Amino acid sequence: MTIRGLISALTQQEDLNFLLTNRIPRAALTRFMGWFSKIEQPQIRDISIACWRLFSDLDLSEARQTSFKSLHDCFTRELRPGLRPPDPDPSVVVSPCDAIIGAHGRIQDAELFQIKGAPYSLPDLLGDPALVEQHRNGRFVTLRLMSSMYHRFHAPHDCRIERVTFIHGDVWNVNPIALKRVERLFCKNERAVLQARLATGEALTLVPVAAILVASIRLHFLDVTLNARTKGPAAFSCDASVRKGDELGWFEHGSTIIVLAPGDFEFCDDVVESARIFAGQPLFRKPSVRSRV
Repeated sequence: MTIRGLISALTQQEDLNFLLTNRIPRAALTRFMGWFSKIEQPQIRDISIACWRLFSDLDLSEARQTSFKSLHDCFTRELRPGLRPPDPDPSVVVSPCDAIIGAHGRIQDAELFQIKGAPYSLPDLLGDPALVEQHRNGRFVTLRLMSSMYHRFHAPHDCRIERVTFIHGDVWNVNPIALKRVERLFCKNERAVLQARLATGEALTLVPVAAILVASIRLHFLDVTLNARTKGPAAFSCDASVRKGDELGWFEHGSTIIVLAPGDFEFCDDVVESARIFAGQPLFRKPSVRSRV
């Protein structure tokens, strides 16, 4: 096959992927999936999980349970104790989830990017001018959860969660093809903004972004599930103290978490685009007290 033919074939494949995952009634399909996944009927459960295995690299060998009540029960599975220990170094901020590392780097004033050549802005993402100022010229990293991955997410450091804001939106697919074709996708999708502060005062913000088939985002520390049925603008003031590695909640299906950190934090050595990272592995390194003086 010639280079031109290969490029044409890849483009057609991208077109088909985008058509099948985005040019459909996304919100309706997501609501249906939320209902369907909770059906506790053994035959439906078994067929659903078998189909999921067929089209992904689903591996349940780490799961705490050996059987599941429903597809939802499998999506939101716990792992066996001790499988994701957080890095104990107090200077290290760890990944909150299992993921593929996507776009990351320095925030240029208030601009970051979802994929090379596709910028978006902190004001559009966060919707809070005061929080934008805290992260202006900071660092960001995009963590994409594949559908087959462990879907729970954890505290990246000892911190206090001060506020959660749920922002209604669309449910575009968040795969690289959609990120390349849909401008400001993360700012269009349904998302939660978790504002946290480390004991040493630095602001750390997690933005779990929903996607197609993600029926909800569960937050344990608020005892709330956020989804399209959440009424009105949902802002929750809270004072939740969490330790590094504590479970914060889960996605239903897969999606993305954007982590925003101060500009003097450095990425750890293994943070490389397209690399796989696991919850608890090093993500950022905080500067030492001496280096700030």
